[in-house]
Amino acid sequence: MSAIIRKIVTVVEETHLEMGQKVAPPTRRAAAIAVIENPFAGRYVEDLSPLIAIGEELGELLSKKAVAALGIDGAKAHSYGKAAAVGENGELEHAAAILHPKMGAPVRKVLGKGAALIPSSKKRSGPGTTLDIPLGHKDAAFVRSHFDGMEVQINDAPRANEIMVAVAVTDSGRPLPRVGGLTVSEVKGEDGLR
Repeated sequence: MSAIIRKIVTVVEETHLEMGQKVAPPTRRAAAIAVIENPFAGRYVEDLSPLIAIGEELGELLSKKAVAALGIDGAKAHSYGKAAAVGENGELEHAAAILHPKMGAPVRKVLGKGAALIPSSKKRSGPGTTLDIPLGHKDAAFVRSHFDGMEVQINDAPRANEIMVAVAVTDSGRPLPRVGGLTVSEVKGEDGLR
């Protein structure tokens, strides 16, 4: 791997109760987060292809870790999302280079499909920042029950010359969804929308 990884953190969240109502089975989501050295911290570089390659590598690594944390086969994942936070000596384009050109293909491969765009967010911040990972159904963007997000935090990341990169995967939608829209059973997964 070309990324210099300082640490990887995996988080699993299970919701058993929502507003006093039992959630059965519990909704589950997992995020795998890598804290890596930013090779371009503190300087402008025109060619960001090394970060694009890192994004491809992390897409596979982090999605495998998130799926393993849920204890499911990748094809059983419902939704996904990705996010990155660059430290103060980085620029937002460093996060974009990791998240966008090549990260999606390996994530989709681990999950067995993924017709919908992978929701993403990026920001610049310091250690202890909260990373909000947007979530959406992996095969149909119009499944409202899966419009969601996962919040993660690492107390010492990202440092000024680092990037914190996350991939989140779920085995379900929100707890007790009831705002209508396309249901999971109606998904065709052909165009990424329905």
